[in-house]
Amino acid sequence: MPYVIGADIPDMPAGQRFRALLERPEILRLPGAHLGIAALLAKQAGFPALYMSGAAMSATMGLPDLGMITVDDVAWHIRQVARASGLPVLVDGDTGYGEALNVMHMVRCFEEAGAGAVHLEDQLLPKKCGHLNDKKLASVDEMCAKIAAARRARRHLYIIARTDAVASEGMDGGLARAQRYLDAGADAIFPEALITREMFEEFARRMPGVKLLANMTEFGRTPFFTAAEFQAMGYAMVIWPVSHLRVAARAMEELYASIKAEGGTHKKIGAMQTRAELYATIGYHEYEALDASLVKTIIPIGMPQAS
Repeated sequence: MPYVIGADIPDMPAGQRFRALLERPEILRLPGAHLGIAALLAKQAGFPALYMSGAAMSATMGLPDLGMITVDDVAWHIRQVARASGLPVLVDGDTGYGEALNVMHMVRCFEEAGAGAVHLEDQLLPKKCGHLNDKKLASVDEMCAKIAAARRARRHLYIIARTDAVASEGMDGGLARAQRYLDAGADAIFPEALITREMFEEFARRMPGVKLLANMTEFGRTPFFTAAEFQAMGYAMVIWPVSHLRVAARAMEELYASIKAEGGTHKKIGAMQTRAELYATIGYHEYEALDASLVKTIIPIGMPQAS
């Protein structure tokens, strides 16, 4: 059932709803969904919260994931996902779009757009996907200042600090940074690009009681693990950030090739949602009924008297 305008509007702010989900015993599974239609499909599949990847938003705009998109670009995506699904959303905040004041602006904009959580990373611009090489790190003090700024600006937003330090500073360096970030006000930690089960287990073992986020991206440095495996390793959240975009991009690529080769879409009908299925997903008839209940034509009775 889509999240129709005016129906079942949550009483609790998105950040509080996100935090409540983390109090459940099972790991919080967050599939990537940076568009309204994706959010509806993920909700239909039964997910209670969603993830919005900067890489997915950038690629949708035809741009590489190098920190080129803006707060306004991301807020536009947040608004449609939050409105369409009504679910709390964890948003990729990259490096915060600048320094401490910029981070505060980002937090306010994301909250107003409907986000439930954000993660900030300790890279310098131009930032890279965490699974690539030659990432440049900000100083610990710089990152702590951003986290403190985010904490000061937030009303309810759940703040996750991402560290890319393990690749260059080792496990001890990554853990030391993570502790400093917690001390600065982060609610949870995202250790990016760990490459073995043993690394995931060690990081969790050395941060007892801390909420940890795992990234299960494809074609990166992390082997495939299931949500249950991450939970057994000590993780509270797992994201599949760009999986939906990869599948959709491959489908579009194949569609365009088929149109070029066959002169039409007839060979791809079986791979499409039908019109009825699409309308059910987006709640076409529910919106139509809502419109009919709000606007009714009033037919004049008789003629007005001339003055």
